[in-house]
Order: sequence, then C-alpha cells, then structure tokens
Amino acid sequence: MLALYFTGLDFSISSAIGFVSLFGVSVMDGILMITYYNQVRATGMDATETMFHAATQRMRPMLMTTLSACIGLLPAAVSTGIGSQVQRPLATVVVGGMLVGPVMLLVVVPALRMMFLGREGDSQATTEAGRPSPAQA
Repeated sequence: MLALYFTGLDFSISSAIGFVSLFGVSVMDGILMITYYNQVRATGMDATETMFHAATQRMRPMLMTTLSACIGLLPAAVSTGIGSQVQRPLATVVVGGMLVGPVMLLVVVPALRMMFLGREGDSQATTEAGRPSPAQA
C-alpha cells in the first residue's frame, strides 16, 4: 500500500492481483521457514537457537526470490509507455512488497513464533521430566 501511495497510483484490479501474488510468495516463504524450524527443533535444539538457525538458513533463498522478482518487475514498475496503466500498479505492488516482505519474514515471523508457540518447548520439558503433559492430565 505504501508503494502505491508513494508512486501516486490508485488501488485497482491490477494492484489487487499483485497483492494476491505477493501474499502467495510471502506465505510460501513463511511456511518454508516454519517447516525448517520444526525439522531442526525435532533434533532437540533449544527453541530460541533453533529459530535463529532457521532464519539464517532460509535468508538466502528468500532474498534470492525477492531479488529475482524485483529485478524482473522493476522495468514494468517504472514504465510510462502504452499499457503501463495496467501493468504498473501490479509491478509496483510486487516490487514494494518484495522489498518489505523478507525483512518482515526474517524479523516478525520468528518473534511471533516465539511469542505464540514458544510454550511448546516448556510443555516438552515438563513431559520429559516425568510430569504429565496437559493433554494427559
């Protein structure tokens, strides 16, 4: 939305399609990072250390996806020729979102994962200590 605002473009069907594609890529990146977190966590590593490891290992693929989309759509985002009224909002949304999305996924997703799902490690520790888990009580 900020990219549309700063470029002076209105929200349109074309920009809505850009949002759909942007959300798809962002969700895919988030799922890949959480899946990798769960794989590493299953080895017994500490939750905080695991999330840091998952974010650092998934940073390069996420940034490569971002750069390829931004470089590919940048000419469409700055075009002024015939047909640019349709392609420019879509490209602007994708380029703007792809510049912000990976930063959010590398900073916000780990923080939210630790806030809302961090208790998972605590319940595993109490189960291993011999006390019944909440599901067994």
